Amino acid sequence: MRVLVTGGNRYIGLHLVFELARRGHEVTVANSHPAELPDGARRIHVDRRVPGALADALGPHRDEFDAVFDNTAYDLGDIEPMVELFAGRIRHYVFTSSVAVYRRSFIQPVREGSRRHAPDDPDPRKAYGVGKVRCEDHLQRLHDETGFPATLVRVTHTFGPRTPLVTREPIVFKRLEEDRPIFVPGDGFPFVHLIHVQDAARLLASIAGNDRAVGRAYNAAGAEYTSVEGCIRLMARVVGVEPDIVHVPLAAARQQRPPLVHWGEALVGGAVFAIDRALDELDWAPQYGLEDGYRSSYEWFAAGGRDQFEYDFSRDRELLALAGR
Repeated sequence: MRVLVTGGNRYIGLHLVFELARRGHEVTVANSHPAELPDGARRIHVDRRVPGALADALGPHRDEFDAVFDNTAYDLGDIEPMVELFAGRIRHYVFTSSVAVYRRSFIQPVREGSRRHAPDDPDPRKAYGVGKVRCEDHLQRLHDETGFPATLVRVTHTFGPRTPLVTREPIVFKRLEEDRPIFVPGDGFPFVHLIHVQDAARLLASIAGNDRAVGRAYNAAGAEYTSVEGCIRLMARVVGVEPDIVHVPLAAARQQRPPLVHWGEALVGGAVFAIDRALDELDWAPQYGLEDGYRSSYEWFAAGGRDQFEYDFSRDRELLALAGR
């Protein structure tokens, strides 16, 4: 198939571009920052944040694609120009959403039909998830009313090679390598449900050509989950060291900016996401367990990934004091 990927210059999008190419699709990337692409892939330069830029850059190519993978839409204003460009012209419109759309639930696992945030929720802490809800609602309404071929993929926390954020594995790996303390809010018991970035890319790519996926929403998560402390200990295992875990009292940890760890679950409790629908309806299953996934991430980090980041340990003495050390 002829596919267009928005973004595609880092992390999920970049893994997706290579996965689509590996499967034999003809890939075009539309983004504002270049990156290494697979042989034969085409790049169209566009910054979708600029009003009218999408129409100017993609309008001449609107009839050239069978599927669009939209990885860089965060609110309704991002979605509307894409719909206008491609309605009636494509077989798939795959929207990368997030499990941040879900409200907290007393019932686990969280399924695709579980309650989501209200699209008009004004709480700034929920802004990312609420923006995705608005996108989802618009696409689902278009599908129901006009047959627009939208598929929604709600991705949980990703991990693995090429992470763009130092706050994910890189800062933990760096602390482990230098025998620095690793600060964990409270007891570290809340659980975290992750997905390896390559498994996320494979799920997205599996939608191309699968008409059963049109009009459907899917959770994208791994087959395993663990606690916050479990994540730290698994990372320590692949580095080959014993971690110096320092438990910071939860009340004090909640006051820290930036947060002590990337996973918000450490402060508010965890959630598990059902993937039965994806397993049943897509030609997909997770290939990476947590330990294998962290090993792949550390191999990338050790091979040069560590040099892409700056590391700040300036709060360590203060945090050790809060923990009574």
